[in-house]
Amino acid sequence: MAIADNPRSREQYGAELKRRRESAGLTQEQLSQRAVMSRTHIAHIEAGRRRPDPDDARRLDQVLEGGGFFVNFLPTLDGKKVAEHFAEAAELERQAVAIKEYASTLVPGFLQTPEYARDVLSSGHPAKSDEKRDSLLATRLERARLLDDFDSPKVTLLLSEAVLRQAVGGAQVMCDQLRHIVALGESRRIRVHVLPFAVGSHALLEGPLKLMWFEELPAVAYVEGLKSGRIWELQGAVRELEDVYDHALGDAMSHRKSLALLRSVAEDYEHEAQREQHP
Repeated sequence: MAIADNPRSREQYGAELKRRRESAGLTQEQLSQRAVMSRTHIAHIEAGRRRPDPDDARRLDQVLEGGGFFVNFLPTLDGKKVAEHFAEAAELERQAVAIKEYASTLVPGFLQTPEYARDVLSSGHPAKSDEKRDSLLATRLERARLLDDFDSPKVTLLLSEAVLRQAVGGAQVMCDQLRHIVALGESRRIRVHVLPFAVGSHALLEGPLKLMWFEELPAVAYVEGLKSGRIWELQGAVRELEDVYDHALGDAMSHRKSLALLRSVAEDYEHEAQREQHP
């Protein structure tokens, strides 16, 4: 059953969770231990500020003997088409007032140009139909509206040099993509730092990381792998991941030098594209 995700549906879901928890004689802390969730996350769900992911919902059903309620009436994210493992992170991204992200191989989705995003979505396995790809593309491009407001969210982008060198879509696509990032950096809309290959080992070698802060809610971290992703809300874990990010950032190039490198690599791609057009 698909229940649209909106403030009212989350409030109703949270109220039912609170009612069933109290009927079972459990505190939020006791439920958090039995359902393997943080007490803070349960408090936010009951207040209608957050939604559980499907695994959380299944555990709530098991602990509270919900008979499938918490799975069947889980609010879904407005019908937006994103990878299942990224759904909650995409919702949080829209709410964030500050984002710090490390990208190891690809430009983050909300910074991708249409041509770059189309090539990324066309290359996945199993192959997608044109219709499904275009639907995913529309959702990805919608994420770029995060940057419409100059003041929020504040974005810090940490890029592995591999992101610059991986020729997604070919030379012209990469030239346009890197210049798009440069334009955002020059306009002071985002801060950009590149981790050059010469750094060697660094604190974020294991993969991508997104940190998000909110006006009233605690910060969260999102860690992604191949066809998988996890939201971290336990504040001890989030602070540890913040430290990891800051450690890697300390090895990166300055904003000014990073923009210079991006311009230089974009120019190389432009020359390559010209050679391809006029061999």
